[in-house]
Formats: sequence, structure tokens, C-alpha cells
Amino acid sequence: MAVGFILSPLSWWNDLIVNIPLAYLGGSFAGLFNKAWFFPGMVLTYWLTNLLGFLLMHFGFIYMKKQRSFSKKEVVQTIIFSLGYTILMVGLVKLGVLKFPTEYFK
Repeated sequence: MAVGFILSPLSWWNDLIVNIPLAYLGGSFAGLFNKAWFFPGMVLTYWLTNLLGFLLMHFGFIYMKKQRSFSKKEVVQTIIFSLGYTILMVGLVKLGVLKFPTEYFK
């Protein structure tokens, strides 16, 4: 359950500290096969880490027999934060702050 919380977008800090760096690594890995896959790989990895976080938390709650569903407000807030961080990643890639690792050495 702890890994699920760390990966899920339920806290304001985890995207900046965990999910965006993992998304960058995922995009870099995809870019090894084709440089054009760097950016889509980042976005896909970001969304997958969030989904995995939710699933792990869900299974953790079931295991602990604590049935708690997320409120509508929490779900909407989570989606807004995820979209906001996705827009941030798009902006950082478009501005050239985040790019395929070998591009930093040119």
C-alpha cells in the first residue's frame, strides 16, 4: 500500500519527486529505440505510474479489509492535478528543459 501511495497522485509532492522522474526515465528508455518516442514515452509512463499507484492502493485497502472509496471531490482533484502535471511536462519538453539525455551533450 505504501508503494501505491508513493506512485499515486494523491499527494501534491509525489509527482514532482517520484512520477515525473520515472516518466523521464520511461521516455528516455523509449527514446533509445526511436528518438520520436521520447515525449510520448514520458507521458505514457507518467500516466502508468499514476494508474499503478491507484491499483496498488486499492489492492492494499482490500487486503487490509478497510473498504474506503474515494470521494467525487478527491477523484476530480486527482484528475486536475494529473492534467496539470502533464501540461507542466509538455511545457518543459517544448521549452527544451527536458529532452532526450544525449541531447544535453550536443
